[in-house]
Amino acid sequence: MSSVLPDIRVQPHSPSLQRGIPGSGQELDIDIVSTLDAVRDAWLDLQSDNRNSLHQGYDWCAAWVETHGYPLAIVRGRLGSETAFLLPLEIQRHNMVRTAQFIGTRYTNINTGLFAASLWDGERRIDTDKLASLIAESLTGYADLVSLQNIPLTWRGSRHPLASLPADEHLNHTFQLPLSADFTATINQLNGKRRRKKFRNQVRKIEATGSFEHVIARTPEEKRDLLSQFFVQKAVRFKALGLPNVFHAPQTQAFFHRVLEVSQEGADAPLEMHGLLLHGEYEGKIAALAGLSRKGDHVICQFGSIDENILPEASPGELLFWLLIERACSRGAAMFDFGLGDQDYKRRWCTEETVQHDILLPVSALGRFAAVAHRGVSRGKAAIKGNPHLYALIQRLRAQQDKAPATESDD
Repeated sequence: MSSVLPDIRVQPHSPSLQRGIPGSGQELDIDIVSTLDAVRDAWLDLQSDNRNSLHQGYDWCAAWVETHGYPLAIVRGRLGSETAFLLPLEIQRHNMVRTAQFIGTRYTNINTGLFAASLWDGERRIDTDKLASLIAESLTGYADLVSLQNIPLTWRGSRHPLASLPADEHLNHTFQLPLSADFTATINQLNGKRRRKKFRNQVRKIEATGSFEHVIARTPEEKRDLLSQFFVQKAVRFKALGLPNVFHAPQTQAFFHRVLEVSQEGADAPLEMHGLLLHGEYEGKIAALAGLSRKGDHVICQFGSIDENILPEASPGELLFWLLIERACSRGAAMFDFGLGDQDYKRRWCTEETVQHDILLPVSALGRFAAVAHRGVSRGKAAIKGNPHLYALIQRLRAQQDKAPATESDD
């Protein structure tokens, strides 16, 4: 159970706030809710709009809350009796600063919050300057800084309702491949002739030792097994590269196991485990793994791994991506999202790149200082990533620190 903050309510009555909703004749009523259940019905209603990220889905957030102990500060905005938006936030302490941030934000690829269709469509608008003031007022004494990270200012053809707030470009972008029902047409976006030749070569190298199949975990035992194998494979990979293992904390692993237990609704899945199972010489071995999420027509690859010791010359991870994308096309998906982070394999697979932004709303004097520091750190990280030698050194130092026992603050 998460620790609980008292519910906070702010009811503004300034005429200027009414002008934040042009022509509506309604005031924006803001309150802060400290439990998921208190807003569950409104949450489920809002998340049905596919422009709202699956990472702000109720089940995804509930799994994080069940495995972590951070106080919740869910910002609810109402227009009359209608819940116009929810910002599912939790409060974490980073050094001396209490930061209100999206639930589980370290493991999210895209954050949008939850907004009504009328706000996404621009039929109604929120006076975002007034909204920022109200959020800061409502969290006074509970947080120093509101940090809304990884927000695309434009998403799926719509302008984000908070896009007019001051924002800083996030250090990492996300990468996507548009899909069509015709898999051949999809692959042809990527130099199809070359891609098909590579696929045939991969298949030939694996079939020289036996055969393979694309497996999807269906039973609870299969799900636990494939996810546990992913954690092992990824730990080996991180160690080989001298990188910190971001999945090492027990509560992190418990979170993903909990998400994997959530029942699917149709094609939608908070998390689904896929593997490349080998037969013959490597009978029963899983050469590559991937965790996929789907909401509507949007598929996200949350993570992936390979067995370093099995047929590296066949690039089993690349082969699995081929099979995953082929399946997504056949099941009516419109986008295969490789998620956050600039890596060579993503650029080889993707034709679109999405820039994300961070919105920082100081609540206290300490929060204003933290916001300035955050921007400085972001610029510093960008400079470090631009220097390969310095970046490698920093990663080695992080990997050494990662060998220490995991704590709640590590996560």
